[in-house]
Amino acid sequence: MNRQALHEGWQLRAVPGPQVPDTVAGRAVPATVPGCVHTDLLAAGLIDDPYLDDNETALAWIGRTDWVYETTFVHRPGDDDRVDLVCAGLDTVATITLNDVEVGRTANMHRSYRFDVRSVLRPGTNTLAVRFGSAYRYAEEQRDRLGDRPNAYPEPFPFIRKMACNFGWDWGPTVVTAGIWQEIGLHAWSTARLGTVRPLVTVVDGEGRVELPVEVERATDTPLTVRAEVAGVAGETTVPAGQRTAVLTLTVADPDLWWPRGYGDQPLYPLAVTLLTADGDTLDTWSHRIGFRAVRLDTTPDAHGTPFTLHVNDVPVVVRGVNWIPDDAFPTRITADRLARRFTQAADANINLLRVWGGGRYESADFYSLADERGLLVQQDFLFACAAYPEEEPFGTEVEAEAREQVTRLAGHPSLVLWTGNNENIWGWHDWDWQEPLAGRTWGRGYYLDLLPRVVGELDPTRPYWPGSPWSGSEAIHPNDPAHGTTHIWDVWNTDDYTRYREYVPRFVAEFGYQAPPAYATLRRAISDEPLAHDSPGMAHHQKAADGDAKLRRGLDAHLPAPADFDDWHYLTQLNQARAIQLGVEHFRSHRDVCTGAIVWQLNDCWPVTSWSAVDGDGRRKPLWYALRRAYADRLLTVQPRAGGLALVAVNETGTPWRAPVTVTRSTLAGEPRAKTSYDLDVPAYAAVTLPLPVDLAVPEEARRELLVAAAGGTAERALWFFAEDRDAQWPAARYEATVEPVDGGQRVRVVARTVLRDLTLFPDRLDPTAEVDAALVTLLPGESVTFTVTGGASLDPAALTSRPVLRCVNDLVDADGSAPPPAG
Repeated sequence: MNRQALHEGWQLRAVPGPQVPDTVAGRAVPATVPGCVHTDLLAAGLIDDPYLDDNETALAWIGRTDWVYETTFVHRPGDDDRVDLVCAGLDTVATITLNDVEVGRTANMHRSYRFDVRSVLRPGTNTLAVRFGSAYRYAEEQRDRLGDRPNAYPEPFPFIRKMACNFGWDWGPTVVTAGIWQEIGLHAWSTARLGTVRPLVTVVDGEGRVELPVEVERATDTPLTVRAEVAGVAGETTVPAGQRTAVLTLTVADPDLWWPRGYGDQPLYPLAVTLLTADGDTLDTWSHRIGFRAVRLDTTPDAHGTPFTLHVNDVPVVVRGVNWIPDDAFPTRITADRLARRFTQAADANINLLRVWGGGRYESADFYSLADERGLLVQQDFLFACAAYPEEEPFGTEVEAEAREQVTRLAGHPSLVLWTGNNENIWGWHDWDWQEPLAGRTWGRGYYLDLLPRVVGELDPTRPYWPGSPWSGSEAIHPNDPAHGTTHIWDVWNTDDYTRYREYVPRFVAEFGYQAPPAYATLRRAISDEPLAHDSPGMAHHQKAADGDAKLRRGLDAHLPAPADFDDWHYLTQLNQARAIQLGVEHFRSHRDVCTGAIVWQLNDCWPVTSWSAVDGDGRRKPLWYALRRAYADRLLTVQPRAGGLALVAVNETGTPWRAPVTVTRSTLAGEPRAKTSYDLDVPAYAAVTLPLPVDLAVPEEARRELLVAAAGGTAERALWFFAEDRDAQWPAARYEATVEPVDGGQRVRVVARTVLRDLTLFPDRLDPTAEVDAALVTLLPGESVTFTVTGGASLDPAALTSRPVLRCVNDLVDADGSAPPPAG
């Protein structure tokens, strides 16, 4: 068994065409493999960075060009029975030649390929070339042949098995890539090799069971032995001559169970599989880390409709999730370290599930391994999003092959708990005016309700499958009915105020989101506009949502004072995003007995853009991230409207009871108490308690000058309720004292409030792009204080660090006489 990576010495050139610029035509440039055309041209200085300003628009020709990658390598023949060229990922329409002999063609980014090239190889120097046809041309040819289908964007992405968001999205750039985007190399072997190993792990009555279906690829028909070992338990079985499959089962008594984060530990056990000849000589090996856990989905109808409750090891898990998109439009930039930073950001925000969205990719091995290690559950979409997809050939065959490979590849990961057929396509068929233009043509139903459930049922019966997101559980019920299965809530962003979240009590909300711009340092790196304005050209180009700027303004007008300048707009739009999602999450969590999960759109971005993300395209945390950390906390105290009044809701997602004294005070903005009551909080493990508030607390005397404060004694849990919107409240002009002192690795900023300070937030990246802060969105009453720790940057000027636009609060928009200044312009 010998493997030779072929990652060196590659050259890239454009196939001549009228669209190819003179600066690129006829040139060969060094190519990085794995990589893609865009990153190679960028490294060669032949294109401008597509993420900056509006450079993306000028680079559209790349996706309409054919490209050739070529390298030479030395081959030293041995006595192997087979030598395969193994391509882990080709993007996308590729013709592979070795020594001018065509050895294969591909048209699916989401599959790997293996070609027998032993007869084509020469001793000594060999030439390998991969020609990538234009993804646009291929997709448009398929569209013209099969008939167009409706989709959310005027691009042909449903007609090619490629990362859909390469063709642009309402948060992503149009950068239609090509290239050898995963490993490529030669694999020499004899007699037989392990084709696939598919560990199916279950736990019943405390006993772990690993069922191992194994497929072998043969060069000869001799008998073979498969041996496996895990947790000190070993077994073996024979693959008789001529046969290619075997099943080996290992039983582990009382293994340590794998749990989602917050529910227990994540022990992982090395599983080793060896393929041997009948004489005991090793032919091939395979290894993976597995975790023992059982997962099921409860959808048994109840008084509220159809629930959607994940159970891990027979414990119901309330999902505190985020949607995940590709972390970069160019996947080979996404390193293991970068993923680890994102996973840390997710875990630190109290997130327990990542939904891998269907317009991106099946993620890397690093992604799922990190999820296994850190206890982050994964919901994996099959790759269909926001469009009607053709089921005719070649797509039916390609989709099945892709699904079989990816289900097999990911079956061994304990973090993966749910397969989902698509993103919004069944909903789209119902509600997005698709049926008339489809005129009876296929749109993907056969994938979601037949092919994919059959593949999952055959290859991975240990996990539930759900046909779509959203999906009600039945074709007889509207796919986005909040009372049944999963729902997406997008009227809030598109048409309604975010307080509308309170009109929903869904069983499981799988998407809902609200936009804001990225961090200031991210904007300044990506956009050269002078002056920077919410509607300046670069800002407009980095706002991909339909009427996005107007929707941001609508949200501000409903809640906050008018921004006087760009600095105000930036702070207030980020604040409004955080407010919207915190309100939604706390509302859904307060109905814990009905709503068993919320998945916010979205955790991350793939480039610097105004979007729904909590972490922007440069990896900086927006204020939303801090709001998520609070709203997703294991112990949540929240004030909620209930039955014409107000109630205090305490949610406990820990394994121990939450017992604490709680005081609820109605006071003026100046801190003068008007009414007060106390409770002895006693919330069982994994439960919620609702305490109706008396009228003297719930009804203010002067709505514009009062608030409620609920605090659990001796803890950090505190809930606030303001009786008036910020735009209407009688805020005092902000007064505070701020001091700065150096500490190891940064600076400590202490702020003492002399007036109420609403949503006090520090933005140190405005002074140093590498600086970040540990807290945000802190509301202080007069006399209270907070300490911010700033890390990662150089020593920052104390005066700048403690004044606008770095240190902000809502009432710093108020003049000394208590009035808000007029908007600029």
